Amino acid sequence: MDGNIVVTYKILCETDLNKEITIKELLQNEKIAKTIKSEFAKGYRNITLSSDIDAAVKIETSKELHTVEVSKNDFADLLVLAEEDANNKKLLKKDCERVELVNIETL
Repeated sequence: MDGNIVVTYKILCETDLNKEITIKELLQNEKIAKTIKSEFAKGYRNITLSSDIDAAVKIETSKELHTVEVSKNDFADLLVLAEEDANNKKLLKKDCERVELVNIETL
């Protein structure tokens, strides 16, 4: 198989935040409900907040994305090669020792 693969990855740390909150949970929080009411329904009384959709809001630590280009023959070892690339670039530190593959693109 000829060609290359570009692997995009990010470094994960122990202190990273990765949380998902539903709209329903947000609207049940008194502080958030009060803020929404004061911002969008100022001067009105007996206002209730509800949502028809079951959407979620993600709160996560923003990360820099890194790329490495490898041969298509190395597809089975993409994670190991991304870890090696991160090691070579000295991106891995004491509490930041994990790699997450974000995207795999063939050229």
